[in-house]
Amino acid sequence: MNSYNEKKNSYVRKQLLNTLLEMLKTKSLDDIIINDLVDKAGVSRVSFYRNYTDKRDILVQEEKRLFGQWNRDYETRNSDHSLDFTEEILNYYKRNSVFYLALYKAGLSDIVMDTILSSADIKDDDPNPIAYLKSSISYLIYGWVHEWMKRGMQESGTELSQMIKQSNNLNK
Repeated sequence: MNSYNEKKNSYVRKQLLNTLLEMLKTKSLDDIIINDLVDKAGVSRVSFYRNYTDKRDILVQEEKRLFGQWNRDYETRNSDHSLDFTEEILNYYKRNSVFYLALYKAGLSDIVMDTILSSADIKDDDPNPIAYLKSSISYLIYGWVHEWMKRGMQESGTELSQMIKQSNNLNK
């Protein structure tokens, strides 16, 4: 794809995402009509369908983009395995809290769950204990993030991570 088309598609995606997030403040995803979305975003229906299959796909692709970027950055920065995973992932969600709170308020936090589960890379041929462990860790992380979103993500990722560790120590 040439540079002009890449810039144009990037602009279209950004406009559609921002407009959809704005519209979700007053309407459910089901109540948002694609014609209204593209009109408010200032893009064509053709541009919409060139980039997305439906409205939900806008949010799913943004979640995958954000999480993928975080994962790549984390892997690079954690080459010596010195970073605290819990704190790092919670700080990621906090940095992107506007997006995640919009998902939660729109009743779409399952998008977050799907991404977390997908990132666990649970394979059919994983031994059962490994598959169960990956699954339980994924749902644990999602549970923390979901409850945090529900409560408005008031704390920093570091503060929430410390709370989790302190509550863990209370059980000992």
